Amino acid sequence: MPAFCRPETVTGSGKSQMHDSGTDHLCVRIADIAIAVNATDGELRLRVEGPMRKFLVEEARPEVTVGAAWGDLAEMDPGGEKVFDSGGSWQLVRNNGHYVVRCVSPSVGQIPYKLGYFEPDFTSGTVLIHHPYFPTAEALYPLDYPLDELLMSNLLARGRGVELHACGMVDPAGNGHLFVGQSGAGKTTTARLWMKQEGVRILSDDRIVVRRSGGEFRMYGTPWHGEAEIAEAGCARLKQLYFLRHGEKNELAPQRPSDAVGRLFAACFPPFYSVEALGFTLSFLGEIVKAVPCYELGFIPDESAIHFILKERRGGA
Repeated sequence: MPAFCRPETVTGSGKSQMHDSGTDHLCVRIADIAIAVNATDGELRLRVEGPMRKFLVEEARPEVTVGAAWGDLAEMDPGGEKVFDSGGSWQLVRNNGHYVVRCVSPSVGQIPYKLGYFEPDFTSGTVLIHHPYFPTAEALYPLDYPLDELLMSNLLARGRGVELHACGMVDPAGNGHLFVGQSGAGKTTTARLWMKQEGVRILSDDRIVVRRSGGEFRMYGTPWHGEAEIAEAGCARLKQLYFLRHGEKNELAPQRPSDAVGRLFAACFPPFYSVEALGFTLSFLGEIVKAVPCYELGFIPDESAIHFILKERRGGA
């Protein structure tokens, strides 16, 4: 395992300068977790596209290392105990103490287009890509959806933090405000409204990671955006948390810790097949709601909601 990962990219500008032909190793950092991906096959070239490019790092000590290679998966059924079936693009099985993710797509065929083999703690693994489905010369990212988010959710639930359905806003003072809600709750609308405010940054309009750092809770942007396609690699101290609810007027209602934990759990992504992971997640959410003021925000989906929150903050809410 390499101590450092040095892809051909410049992080200061947030734009990859990786060669068009790709590279044989790269590293991304999401929520301060560095993931190194190394091509173990001389014919495989790596590159990332879209929002993930903002999370490329030039140099990092990886917490996770993943090897990647081409393969013919027609005869490589991992077997084992089925742990979870998404009902769509992936299934998770447990085989000889390891986890295997089968990625499938009816649009290309019945053979998995990708198999991800991971150690029990998900800090190392190997991804095999079904060669017949991809042009050899095509550079790609072996951990693209769903592997990247599955890997992150498993890493977080093993003592590192939690990923939430939420919009993350950083105010001009650098404080983080988390707007939590399921699809349709108003996260994207909230993100677009706050973007109009001077000095405000939006880390994501759909997925935010919360971790503990230096005795406080911090929220991090992720590559997994919503309709507004907002994905930034920044972070901020988490100061306030709001549960979104469409309403006929703008109003705030303080939440009891027990209620807040339940609502957060309904909006997070823990590995439901792991008792230990669920236990950690519930405990971690309990710590968040004890440290961070939580409110239900009933709001009208226009700029009046922003003015209402700004007024409440000035009043000490």
